[in-house]
Amino acid sequence: MAQKRVFITGGASGFGRALAERYTRAGHRVCIGDVHEERGRATLAALREVEKRAEFRRCDVTRDEDFEAVADFLGSEWGGVDVVINNAGVAAAGTIGETPMVDWRWIVDINLLGVVRGCRTFAPRLSAQKSGQIINISSMAGLIAPPTMAAYNTTKAAVVALSETLAVELAPDGVRVSVVCPGFFRTNLTESLKTENPRARKLMSKLVDEAERSADDIADYTFHAAEKGEFHILPHPEGRSIWALKRLAPWSVYARILKQRTLKMRG
Repeated sequence: MAQKRVFITGGASGFGRALAERYTRAGHRVCIGDVHEERGRATLAALREVEKRAEFRRCDVTRDEDFEAVADFLGSEWGGVDVVINNAGVAAAGTIGETPMVDWRWIVDINLLGVVRGCRTFAPRLSAQKSGQIINISSMAGLIAPPTMAAYNTTKAAVVALSETLAVELAPDGVRVSVVCPGFFRTNLTESLKTENPRARKLMSKLVDEAERSADDIADYTFHAAEKGEFHILPHPEGRSIWALKRLAPWSVYARILKQRTLKMRG
């Protein structure tokens, strides 16, 4: 397998770090982008124990100029990039009335427009070289849309729509696109969680902390599925089942969620 040049946003911790380590173990050269410089340096040190040419660049996904600076760096130092993983993301929870507009703007700027910026920066470069892959990290929340997570669900659903658009748009240039939609897994997503609802915070922390699968598990599944060129990458078997059911009988899924929510409220 030829060595690929990989760039990952939000690569200093959590799922981004797990992806960086997985691609590095596979023999690829990885550059991580992140706003957390201390974590970035620590992750870089770990990556360089395997691949000396790994890199870390500060990249705030709300800044176009940061993406351009990374692209210029990769172009001059590595001769380009082969795989771009738009992973950086944050979380918000609460009903439509509980989530303030400032939190909507914050999460849209990172979870959606951060992915848009990554695609706008690198898609033309990949098209020009007639090869490459964009992997956008969404969530099962972008396919199923559970209650009390409207802001998060909306951004993740938009990432799916963006990815579907680009898959067709970029295919003639030999550029593949994948969108990853995991369910809950053990990671540091709740560090960024914004919510006005203490119950929502407690529930989300419980779902993440007690999840069966780890970030490494999801990264390994994602790596293999992306290598095969899969478009929709759903690492959780139960996620694949419920998404299939939703497509066939949407209200049956919503009715099940509503019943579970009603029982929890009574409890």
